[in-house]
Amino acid sequence: MAANTVDSKIISPITEDGSMDRRGNPAVKANTGKWKSSILLLVNYGLVTCAFFGVGVNLVVFLRRVLHQDNAEAANSISKWTGTVYIFSLIGAFMSDSYWGRYITCAVFQMIYVTGLVILSLTSWFLLVKPSGCGDEETACDPPSTAGVALFYLSTYMIAFGNGGYQPSIATLGSDQFDETDPVEARSKVAFFSYFYLALNVGSLFSNTVLVYYEDAGQWVMGFWVSAAAAALALVLFFLGTPNYRYFKPSGNPLTRIAQVLVAASRKWSADAPTRGDLLHELDGDESYRDAGIRKILHSDQLRYLDKAATMTEEEYRNLESLKNPWRLCTVTQVEEVKCILKMLPIWLCTIVYSVVFTQMASLFVEQGTTMNTNIGSFHVPAASMSVFDILSVLAFIAIYRRVLVPVMARLSGNPQGLTELQRMGVGLVIGMAAMVVAGLVEVERLKRVPPSAPDQPSSLSVLWQVPQYALIGASEVFMYVGQLEFFNGQAPDGVKSFGSSLCMASISLGNYVSIMLVSAVTSLTAGDRRPGWIPGNLNSGHLDRFYFLLAGLSLVDLAVYVACAMWYKGIKLDSNEQRGKVPVHV
Repeated sequence: MAANTVDSKIISPITEDGSMDRRGNPAVKANTGKWKSSILLLVNYGLVTCAFFGVGVNLVVFLRRVLHQDNAEAANSISKWTGTVYIFSLIGAFMSDSYWGRYITCAVFQMIYVTGLVILSLTSWFLLVKPSGCGDEETACDPPSTAGVALFYLSTYMIAFGNGGYQPSIATLGSDQFDETDPVEARSKVAFFSYFYLALNVGSLFSNTVLVYYEDAGQWVMGFWVSAAAAALALVLFFLGTPNYRYFKPSGNPLTRIAQVLVAASRKWSADAPTRGDLLHELDGDESYRDAGIRKILHSDQLRYLDKAATMTEEEYRNLESLKNPWRLCTVTQVEEVKCILKMLPIWLCTIVYSVVFTQMASLFVEQGTTMNTNIGSFHVPAASMSVFDILSVLAFIAIYRRVLVPVMARLSGNPQGLTELQRMGVGLVIGMAAMVVAGLVEVERLKRVPPSAPDQPSSLSVLWQVPQYALIGASEVFMYVGQLEFFNGQAPDGVKSFGSSLCMASISLGNYVSIMLVSAVTSLTAGDRRPGWIPGNLNSGHLDRFYFLLAGLSLVDLAVYVACAMWYKGIKLDSNEQRGKVPVHV
């Protein structure tokens, strides 16, 4: 009898995770979602990424050659801009979870994104790239006008706002296309995050090879217009999939629900919470939760102080009207939602140091590459295009992980996924630390090969010696960022799914800001009247290698803290009566 029940659930013609079609009816599996919709969203994301990196991957060079910023200023400008991109993801996640839903949020922020790219293209064409074709290694650009600089920053931060707000929602919307109560679709949902990161790297491959080559040769305007066209095409494809997407209702402002738990718990600070979860306040049935677009969460034993918010006092037993006041009494599900967020924060904080390592690829790696021998025979290799080896590494390691490591580790560990999300993130931290050590060793060798008679000239060391550090960063991304996407999306409660996805982007954001502070602190501490410092305008007179080794040391400390946090963490458990329980995540 039990087997028949399970089979009936597996072959149910409609989804059972609360998703709907565009008319608000329960989604029919045969007509909505699954790979048909998610592949369209992956193509959309790939094109958006192509447009983003068409601007971002060589922006540090644009700042130096067209806007005439020095190395440190350009590196900090890039870190601020990239950080802002991902901090805006929190805004997009909030609007998606609270009011607009994933679909409308994606549409609105993509339109802002396309508008920013068009303004940037027009500004570069008419105001900045003067004379035409300047900004290569030979032709200097005229000093930029005030209006040109103002429009440049307006457009680039519109791009940051649009892309940042779009990213967490598209990741969650893509995973929404699979019903996790269906065993077949649940496996596809896990695979989706690997393909999502694959789409990111495939999309950036064209930008990092073709576009960066033309931009480095002074064809900035063409590169920006190609990016704008890619983003516009992505928006058209996104709208084409509208009839077949699966949708979830926004669940209202999560900040209010969080505040209610904190206030209710503080009001009962002297009360003793029951040790048994079934003695805490919870609503009967699932309809009230489903109407709000969320599912019931089972009680957990961590952060027990917050259980006071769901504890019924004698006063509340006497006055049943108080049961309707969420500022005095919350449900177990509401309390567990807050617990889930608080338990994820230590893990998230540990990923910020990795993001500091990752962000060097867009700034100091590029500046290091420009001071190396960028000629291979008669062919010139733009320093920014070396990031193609990061992309190739990601593509290779996603295939290796899914086809080789997962089957092997599944047999050894008994976990169908091979490694848990937290284990994969730990591996990513280790590989990222190794990348910084390798980058430091390459810099040591680069400095040895600077001509003594021409200290301002590039080193004779080939830029291809940067391949290992880029490849290691790519390998670390597969473990760290794919693991992060799965972890934060899977462990976030239903009411804050987009917020869970945005934590990955926010980690990159804070990593950029921490990088700015580190670069500024190192520059001020190591530079003096007669000392050029570790990161001077001319890297040949500095010690960039020591900065890389500093990051490796910080990564080692961060790894130790991360392991402790991961061992403490226990995962979310949804109501098993709905057959949606999740296996606790652990190391």
